[in-house]
Amino acid sequence: MIELSLNGQALQVADGYTVAAALCLGGDGNSRTSVGGQRRAPLCGMGVCQECRVSIDGQRRLACQTLCRPGMRVETRA
Repeated sequence: MIELSLNGQALQVADGYTVAAALCLGGDGNSRTSVGGQRRAPLCGMGVCQECRVSIDGQRRLACQTLCRPGMRVETRA
């Protein structure tokens, strides 16, 4: 198991999980808020749609293309 931080809360996921899978497991499945205020979620699962952008350790990344690793900090509020 890997422990990471999702919006300040500890979350354990299995080795090999993507951050997008962790969003579904430990949160509401959403990755960001649009300019219009709507919550957005991963859509394509292969890095094309850009809907799964999150902040990982302070840098914007695609959740569907990023494997979870111990101690990573994921923020979806931005």
